[in-house]
Amino acid sequence: MQRHTTTRFHLALCLGAAVALSACGDNLGEQAAYGAGAGAVSAVALDVNVLTGAAVGVATNIAYCSTYPSRC
Repeated sequence: MQRHTTTRFHLALCLGAAVALSACGDNLGEQAAYGAGAGAVSAVALDVNVLTGAAVGVATNIAYCSTYPSRC
């Protein structure tokens, strides 16, 4: 059971990173939308609360784009 959970975690992490990095967003609204999508997809893959995952995704993507604007 532990191996299956770890595999799902890595899959979700990679998928979330790919979505977030491929579509960072040009403005705050896009950044929030893309972050929410990546967080929600990751939450579904991990079988955790989707709203919490979306909120974490929004915060993470906005923080990343604010910290590294040249990469977005």
